[in-house]
Amino acid sequence: IRFDKRVAIVTGAGGGLGREHALLLGRRGAKVVVNDLGGAVDGSGSGQTMADQVVEEIRAAGGEAIANYDSVTTPEGGEAIVKAALDAFGSVDIVINNAGILRDKSFPKLTNEELESVLGVHLRGAFHVSQPAFREMKEREYGRLVFTTSNAGLFGNFGQTNYGAAKAGLVGLSNVLAIEGMKYNIKSNVIAPMAKSRMTEALLGSLGDVLDPALVSPMVAYLAWEQCAVTHEVFSAGAGRYARVFIGLAPGWVAPRGAVPEPEAIAEHLEQIRATEGFFIPGSSGEEIEILMGQLKE
Repeated sequence: IRFDKRVAIVTGAGGGLGREHALLLGRRGAKVVVNDLGGAVDGSGSGQTMADQVVEEIRAAGGEAIANYDSVTTPEGGEAIVKAALDAFGSVDIVINNAGILRDKSFPKLTNEELESVLGVHLRGAFHVSQPAFREMKEREYGRLVFTTSNAGLFGNFGQTNYGAAKAGLVGLSNVLAIEGMKYNIKSNVIAPMAKSRMTEALLGSLGDVLDPALVSPMVAYLAWEQCAVTHEVFSAGAGRYARVFIGLAPGWVAPRGAVPEPEAIAEHLEQIRATEGFFIPGSSGEEIEILMGQLKE
């Protein structure tokens, strides 16, 4: 699996997961834009050292890379990151949306600023970088997008309402881009990494010893590969375990035709409504409607 002549943008690539993604892609021939604002875990501050060090590591291993220090939190920053790839290497083929911050607090105590700052980096940041990149990919009829969700967004975690909401939003963003990009050979997928990093080491404790971020990057690299046919999917990756995560639609209960059921009917059939056997995995909102129409004809 090689990335020769491919240009990859990796956001938040100055350390942790992003660094491992950038190093792996660089070792396998990609020209890498190492984007990192160089701030603290909570998003404060900035600096160039982290991105510069990763660039030097890639170059020392024989690869090509440039550093970029723009923030993903504004449309102008996203445009500048993509422009840096185009100016240096002439194209953008791969975007790994990895940049993120943490501002954890229990829901009653969460401030609007803490909500907005986390949404700004994770969700809006991925949007700001992916939109100009998607336009370029559409023109060339080729692209690979990888978004980074979290088990906190997929399954929930105490004290992370802002983070969980942002991470769940990224799944929705990727799903739509997978559909819109289909006829242009643009694949869009999501990873849910479990890894020790500056953001997670305080939460993981001793578990962090087995959660080497390098164990996540092989899944990312596969999804960024030109021969990867997978799109519109989510994968958990951590500690050497790789698994699909999906949103399924159960058959449920269909009320009698022509009747508006009372709430008591929902209570009566709740076990059937909640049952997960025989689930579908719709590929779009339209497919769910098709499934429903099929059930109504039965």
